[in-house]
Amino acid sequence: MIKLGVPSKGRLMEKTFDWFAAHNIRLSRTGSDREYAGAVTGIDGVSLVLLSAGEIPRELAAGRIHLGVTGTDLVQDKLPLWEQQVEPLEEMGFGEADLIVAVPQAWVDVDTLDDLDAAAAAFRATHGYRLRIATKYHRLVREFLRDAGVADYAIVDSQGATEGTVANETAEAIADITSSGETLRANHLKVLSDGLILRSQATLWRSRVADVADEDRKAMSEVLARLG
Repeated sequence: MIKLGVPSKGRLMEKTFDWFAAHNIRLSRTGSDREYAGAVTGIDGVSLVLLSAGEIPRELAAGRIHLGVTGTDLVQDKLPLWEQQVEPLEEMGFGEADLIVAVPQAWVDVDTLDDLDAAAAAFRATHGYRLRIATKYHRLVREFLRDAGVADYAIVDSQGATEGTVANETAEAIADITSSGETLRANHLKVLSDGLILRSQATLWRSRVADVADEDRKAMSEVLARLG
């Protein structure tokens, strides 16, 4: 069977189901909301695997699923060699968000990455420790700041409510996903003018390493044909 991994709950799951239905492939949950079981109808030889969006890049890279729906941000952050492990098949037109660097609005002299670098150096000189940037996107943020020449900072892991870390005084700045920007503004944060790290959206990916048995090649070809 061709294994298709999709997000297991919420609007991302619902929109994924709708997107496949528009391509004449019907996905559905089976059992209770607590059971991660699903079914595929309208096409033979495809099974549904319900996972968290964050698990899907790993499962694709390990070859345990053939196809998977998750965000560009998660693939590029979790898979250092993502271009060798997966390939994007279709951008799905929902789940759009930007991965950005944001600082307190009160930092009136910090509007660019160069300003952030200067602020980080001054912060360390004043306080004796590095300016903290809260994020769950460690690799992408480190690479972005390295390329921009920003030093004297420390990554603080944040797996939820990242925007609140500045108000809670567990970080001085953040790097996080945002769509409307409303949560940033509500927490008195502003995006640096050159602080866009990545534009992300829900995307259908194919594993480059998953084995496709001879008897499953027809099902894979049929899925790709439906998408075309």
